[in-house]
Amino acid sequence: MYDIIIIGAGPAGLTAAIYARRAGKSVLVIEKSTFGGQMTFSPKIENYPGFESVSGNELADLMVSQAIALGAEIEPAEAESVKALGGGFTVTADGTEYDCGAVVIAAGAAHRRLGLQGEDELVGNGISFCAVCDGAFYRDRHVAVIGGGNSALVEANLLAETCSRVTVIQNLPFLTGEQASVDALLSQGNVRVIYNTVVSSYLTDGKGALRALKLAPAPGAPSGQGETGELEIDGCFVAIGLAPANGRFAGVAALDAAGYIEAGEDTRTSTPGIFAAGDCRRKAVRQITTAAADGAAAAIAACAYIDSSQKR
Repeated sequence: MYDIIIIGAGPAGLTAAIYARRAGKSVLVIEKSTFGGQMTFSPKIENYPGFESVSGNELADLMVSQAIALGAEIEPAEAESVKALGGGFTVTADGTEYDCGAVVIAAGAAHRRLGLQGEDELVGNGISFCAVCDGAFYRDRHVAVIGGGNSALVEANLLAETCSRVTVIQNLPFLTGEQASVDALLSQGNVRVIYNTVVSSYLTDGKGALRALKLAPAPGAPSGQGETGELEIDGCFVAIGLAPANGRFAGVAALDAAGYIEAGEDTRTSTPGIFAAGDCRRKAVRQITTAAADGAAAAIAACAYIDSSQKR
């Protein structure tokens, strides 16, 4: 029986673990894949206070080490469900049940996909989502990056350092990321940006690998703008944002139309004793700093909930 179970070991979950342990609560952190979450995909972070520059992996390692040093337990498993049990909750992860007095859901969000035919089969066969993970496979080759926000700009700038050519495909007439990242990208001599254009289909080489992208003007693009035809590439990085995977929590936490958990800055969900922190909750800004702030707020609220429950 744990005081608090935290689902997710990104910056929100790890911060929650640190705060909860410092408050003397027993803590179990359940993480299905990467300790550190999405920030581990960033080779250089320059907007986290206290660090002029730090890699996502370095920052994640520091957070994990701090949580463990304080006594948090970490279980590598996928949380499948959360159910109310008497005065507490049961979290099922990879078939094992764990009981607790409060739950912090910090499950983050996953990479969005275009939803085109054959996309799932091409992941790992020409389609990637992480330049840090897969960029080395395309050294001195031509890659495309789909998207124009901060995620796409990070990917494209990193790929431009090693790839011979990078083509960015944006469905709007402008890039939407931070201006500093836009300026850095446009200064790269091997980068081309195609505006007002979408990918309408993936083309394969007949052996199950991606060969080219079929392009079309974006819906609503001004007449005569946008590109058509085939873009021959060696690889494609889809960077169009993130999507939550909160359906498994719908029974204990209300979701909005986009699937994010309905929780305000106090991180409280529709079920007393369950709190949501980080990218998985409905919010306007999703950054490492805001995720960490959520984690602190969720841990403090969860500790207060447990203390009040014990006094009843």
